Amino acid sequence: MNIRTRKLFGTVALLVFLGLYALAALAVAIVLQVNEASKLTELAYYLVAGLAWIIPAGVVIAWMGRPDHPQGDA
Repeated sequence: MNIRTRKLFGTVALLVFLGLYALAALAVAIVLQVNEASKLTELAYYLVAGLAWIIPAGVVIAWMGRPDHPQGDA
């Protein structure tokens, strides 16, 4: 797979992942009733939930930027 194709698939995957992640983080906040906890607890939850997506996104971005394998003369 060449870099252009990886970037296309990676971009679509990131957009889908971020949308689903946001909905999941919201659902977890509702189930845990974060809004009824103290403001410090609410801040901590949204800080962690707001930054946790960076790790999987970084893996996808690293995969997208990987150089192409040289084509052999076969």
